[in-house]
Amino acid sequence: MGLFRLLILIAIVAAAFWLWRRFIRPPKRADNLGRKPAPMVRCAQCGVHVPREHALNQDEHWYCSRAHLEQGRKSGEQ
Repeated sequence: MGLFRLLILIAIVAAAFWLWRRFIRPPKRADNLGRKPAPMVRCAQCGVHVPREHALNQDEHWYCSRAHLEQGRKSGEQ
């Protein structure tokens, strides 16, 4: 019975230490607080906004995917 009490005491001390460390530490901040938001552009085909670095540009129009770029070419030729 003495070993069981020792294990319970160790578990209680470990839980108390963990809770104490959790409440003492300052909360973690997000890493991207200093970053500027990415410029967004609107797809000329579907209207979805995507980051400009991921968008495709043709004839001063932006597209969210290669498929919409192709559809824009087809509709622009008519």
